[in-house]
Amino acid sequence: MAQRVVPAQLPELYVAADVEADGPIPGPYSMLSLGLAVAGHPRLTFYTELRPISDEYVSEALAVSGLDRERLRREAPAPEVAMAAAARWVEGLRRIGRPVFLAAPAVWDGMFVHWYFVRFVGRSPFGATGSGVDLRSYYMGLTGREWSRSHKSTAKRELGLTHLSHTHHAGEDAAELAQVFDALRRSRQRRGLSPADEG
Repeated sequence: MAQRVVPAQLPELYVAADVEADGPIPGPYSMLSLGLAVAGHPRLTFYTELRPISDEYVSEALAVSGLDRERLRREAPAPEVAMAAAARWVEGLRRIGRPVFLAAPAVWDGMFVHWYFVRFVGRSPFGATGSGVDLRSYYMGLTGREWSRSHKSTAKRELGLTHLSHTHHAGEDAAELAQVFDALRRSRQRRGLSPADEG
């Protein structure tokens, strides 16, 4: 009897996402830039700016990124173009692994990313719900700490990553998040817990 060959499962690729936006929710307000970076693969990155989709914005939110809405209106790609490029990039990762969304916080960044993918591409390359990993929740589970003691800055300090800046540039901040998450996973493995133990 012929033995059935089971294909090897591709590894999960944790795709860190960071968003800069001009308000608290997508739709009335706009995502102005999107950065993506794969944890453990520093060369796998994506960045785009986006044309605003409305005239509404919150000055305080816009000031965080320092992005110029008028310049973006003139120069940035339309959201259909930007999000299609992002979707192609994520789908291209499937050659080497299975993309899993990662953010900090996943609720806020994930809300914008999922809404924009569904609105302008018709679907999210991260799945029907766009769900994924929240860094702070992962850190809570890893350390057993409460929410109030699970800040990313705390993780960076404990991992010796205080040299990594959070600049509010979506591309740079996605790369920062990818490095922090990769270091957390490596620290878990050093404690004798294999990736299988995480399930």
